Amino acid sequence: MESEISSTLANLALPRTSATLTVRVIKSFQFRTERNLVLHNIDLETTTVGQLKDAARQVVLSQPGWKSYHGVPLDTLKLYTKAHGAKETNLIINLDNNDWIFDDDGQILAHLGFENETEVSFFNRESYEHFRYNPKTTWDC
Repeated sequence: MESEISSTLANLALPRTSATLTVRVIKSFQFRTERNLVLHNIDLETTTVGQLKDAARQVVLSQPGWKSYHGVPLDTLKLYTKAHGAKETNLIINLDNNDWIFDDDGQILAHLGFENETEVSFFNRESYEHFRYNPKTTWDC
């Protein structure tokens, strides 16, 4: 059994009704400040974009270690990568593919292509647009 699990691709290791997602909560694009939030047992077939945002906000506001993120108006999700997919060269967020932004809070995650081990970025849209227009970080000085 153990060898069966180890040979299964990560995106197929769990059913879509019990997926693990990584939410990259971005505090600052300029300073590359982000923290990963791992959410387990997410039912991708019933959970909506809005519910995922609410779940992530709840953790940020209630669990220790997130206090510095309390003032960030988190309002937007964007696909970062799927399991076994290529990672972006930009360490904080992918600036391409604006069609990967999930604007409809009523959409079901599975219908958007979410699978086990999907990574999404969660951030403030206004800050993102500003950074997209001028993608300078403090490391570029």
